[in-house]
Amino acid sequence: MAASWRRARAALLLHVGLRLVGVGMVGIWGHRKGLGLHEILATRWDSVYYLNIAEHGYSGPMHPACGLGGPTCKLAFFPLYPTLIRATTAVTGLPASWAAWSLALTASLLAAWGIFAVAEKLYGSRAALFSVALYAIVPHALVQSMAYTEPLFTALAAWALYAVLTRAWLTAGTLALLAGATRPSGLAVIATVTIGAAWQLLSAARGRSTEPVSFQGRRARKRPAVRLYAAIALAPLGWAAFVLWVGHRMNRWDGYFVEQQQWGSTFDGGAFTAQRLRALFTQPQLSLNDVVVAATLVTAVILLATLALRRPPLALWIYAAALVLITVGGAGFFQSKARFLLPAFPLLFPLATALARARTTTVYAVLTGTALVSAFYSGYLTMVWTHSP
Repeated sequence: MAASWRRARAALLLHVGLRLVGVGMVGIWGHRKGLGLHEILATRWDSVYYLNIAEHGYSGPMHPACGLGGPTCKLAFFPLYPTLIRATTAVTGLPASWAAWSLALTASLLAAWGIFAVAEKLYGSRAALFSVALYAIVPHALVQSMAYTEPLFTALAAWALYAVLTRAWLTAGTLALLAGATRPSGLAVIATVTIGAAWQLLSAARGRSTEPVSFQGRRARKRPAVRLYAAIALAPLGWAAFVLWVGHRMNRWDGYFVEQQQWGSTFDGGAFTAQRLRALFTQPQLSLNDVVVAATLVTAVILLATLALRRPPLALWIYAAALVLITVGGAGFFQSKARFLLPAFPLLFPLATALARARTTTVYAVLTGTALVSAFYSGYLTMVWTHSP
């Protein structure tokens, strides 16, 4: 682990530097409007729900009252992040908002490190460096620095994927459990681990020799099989436990999905997304966010196809494809779909490998230009756009 940190150090410094460009832009813009960074990045939009859950639990009153979701609106938010906020507050004495922001910033760094580890294993250190750099300047990269669940989820997902690639199955199962307790899209991590482990078991069964095996040989074979079964059993527990608990609270087995419907969030296979994309060409009044989200969705599908053509490890493609499917196929919250794709970092690998082969002048131009555009867009999301990023 120490060696991995040393190899990733330059990439992480680059990631922090690029993130500071975006955060600095928000800070300057906010200062002109009399707003501080903490207020902007740790006390608005979805952060309000996580802070309220951390301070008052799921059954306490919600202030301000929910505009969506009804009186049970907090049940739409998974528990790991608010639980960590409460624990951090108890240990450090920090106010909940500062604890939430500190956790998010720490998780963002861990996520970048995990992305580096996955990319380095598959494509080498230079491509890993550019994967981390690109992740720092994607359109909604500002969310990596906000008191949201995306930084924590991406960190858990990246290291779970690395654990699958390195056959550390118990670690993979545990991280999938935690990812499933963080966001609904934890299903993507669960699918990655369970399908990967099941495929490993199937491959082992097909390749097993028909020759007699000694008692010691049978014991040696059982050890990895036990870990694989344990990973399959562990992975869905976090997600399933919360969904079942919400069902119990609402006195109906599908209570969580009913709550999601009250929020206007369902799965329709992409009909809603297609309708919103068509509206870009038929409705004259568009926001910059609509255009960026639409471009991000189209680009994500193209990059997913490009990734598939390169025949990546099965786990990598399952994870990326599941996140794209969940995002494109989900109805509601079109303005946040680019944020929902933020954890889909494998989509950046084709671009990162291309940058790894590019000339130095091209690399500087691409990273500098994209970082500046991303920074200005971060300012727009927080100072102009009036909804959650």
